Amino acid sequence: MTENALDPADFRNAMSTFASGVTIVTTTQDGRGPAGFTASAFNSLSLNPPLVIVCLDRGADCFSAFEVATHFGLSILAHGQDAIAKLFATRGADKFGGTPTVAGVATGMPLVPGAIAQVECRMHSRLDGGDHLILVGEVIHANSADVEPLLHYNRKFGHFAEG
Repeated sequence: MTENALDPADFRNAMSTFASGVTIVTTTQDGRGPAGFTASAFNSLSLNPPLVIVCLDRGADCFSAFEVATHFGLSILAHGQDAIAKLFATRGADKFGGTPTVAGVATGMPLVPGAIAQVECRMHSRLDGGDHLILVGEVIHANSADVEPLLHYNRKFGHFAEG
């Protein structure tokens, strides 16, 4: 039996059916200011030590900043913050020009105010993930709020509805 090559569109469509939260991932670049991107490929990895993973497209505008970053911040977006998610997902956009941020208490990384959670990380490792770079962060500070999360499903933003 021979395996057929997977059609990338079929893979992309199948993965879009997985509902996930939405994060903004940020860092700072010496002399070049902040950098960031939108990610739904984010998850906790370990409790001891506290580790998270997030995946960054190698073609992203901010790739070079995260390739050398020593720290990064994650803002898990709340319902109603879809405009921020879209902005940080837009190639070439002035992501920090009109987006208010607050400095993280442990790292100073820019974080999105009003987010459901803010997580500050020390870069633990970077791993090859094909056309993505897997960033593994050691969590050094985290806080959360009791607000509704922004969800991403089938290429659309939405919110949780209890059934």
